[in-house]
Amino acid sequence: MEALLSAGALLAMIFLMLGLGVWIFVGLIAVSGMGLVVLAGMDLSRVATIATGIIYRYSSAWELAAIPMFIWMGEIIFRTDISDRIFRGLAPFVAHVPGRLLHTNVMGCTLFAAVSGSSAATTATVGKITTTELASRGYSRSLSLGSLAGAGSFGLLIPPSIIMIVYGILAEVSISRLFAAGVMPGLMIAALFSAYIILRALLDPSVAPHGGERYRLRDYAHALVDLMPIFALMGIVLGAIYTGVATPSEAAAVGVFGALVIAGVLRQLSIRLLMETLLGAVQLSAMICSLLIAAAFLSTAMGYLHIPADVARAIGALNLSPAMLILTLTVFYILLGLFLDGVSIIVMSLPITLPLVAGAGIDPVWFGIFLIVTVELGQVTPPVGFNLFVLQGMTREPVGRIALYAFPFFLLMLIGIALLAVFPAIALWLPGYLYG
Repeated sequence: MEALLSAGALLAMIFLMLGLGVWIFVGLIAVSGMGLVVLAGMDLSRVATIATGIIYRYSSAWELAAIPMFIWMGEIIFRTDISDRIFRGLAPFVAHVPGRLLHTNVMGCTLFAAVSGSSAATTATVGKITTTELASRGYSRSLSLGSLAGAGSFGLLIPPSIIMIVYGILAEVSISRLFAAGVMPGLMIAALFSAYIILRALLDPSVAPHGGERYRLRDYAHALVDLMPIFALMGIVLGAIYTGVATPSEAAAVGVFGALVIAGVLRQLSIRLLMETLLGAVQLSAMICSLLIAAAFLSTAMGYLHIPADVARAIGALNLSPAMLILTLTVFYILLGLFLDGVSIIVMSLPITLPLVAGAGIDPVWFGIFLIVTVELGQVTPPVGFNLFVLQGMTREPVGRIALYAFPFFLLMLIGIALLAVFPAIALWLPGYLYG
């Protein structure tokens, strides 16, 4: 009972901080420090010693080096014309599929996510070309924006994913295994999205205009040339990781080098590009690393208060089956996704939920993929759906309307979670095959 009261006090303080508009990492550090002083009875000098050790340990963690590198790579791609090339390259291959160019949202986001690692970057990069092109050609506005909002979240799931690195560090799980585990679920959800677009186009042909360009053999050859930069970068990064030539951190550096080379080959590399991409990468990396340090401090505070162990025992006493536990956590994470971004959700909740799933015998690699898919749901749910805000800024459509457009894809992601729960091999087969 004491642990539940302590947990409730900490949560109340956290939401109070969020309600006051305090930066999340500042709020977490303040709540952690107050919790240790007020609830654990520590003096300030000991709290400072604990905080200093955590800051040093996480600031010097080699695994964190991958985060700024992958962000920098995504920034380089975002500021070149690779997204334009993705659209031109995919167009001929979807010309005869029901829904036609609407599939470029799903396929484009799938390809870009494989080199970006960021949901917002994926949505913005693909959306800056497809929203205009699809609108000018008469495609359904609702299906265009809805599919883009949903598919933009692939940046979290399809490796290399920044949020996977965050989970891997906090849960002490192999990042390479997590990357491998995200491939099949990402492709499965992409297939669900495309299947829905096909079904909508068959039931209501007006969502996609009739006719269109006719493509000859040389057009397909040109399309493949346009797709070569993104395929080359995917091969460099993922090939380095899965063949064991490089760790995820080293592969991120290789990816940055590859992105710079491609930008040079495309004659888009300049001092201005380097400065803009570096500035963007530093800003986002500092935010994520600050959250990680704050979350580690919160985890430590909870440990001193015995909250994770006591909560785990309390829930364990309920004798929930693994299926009921996963269902409960799904609802829990959907509710968190209404108010928090993905990284914040993971770093704030993992100290409590990870012991629960470990006690239930659930594979931590599988749970990482499940957690990331549930976090994806928060990208398309108001009031704090990042993808909704990205599209609102690009199209000037109201956030509520975009959320309504994205709702069918929200339901499709829920179906994806159900399939993952029923068939865990969807996530676990590839890492088992690659790493034993």
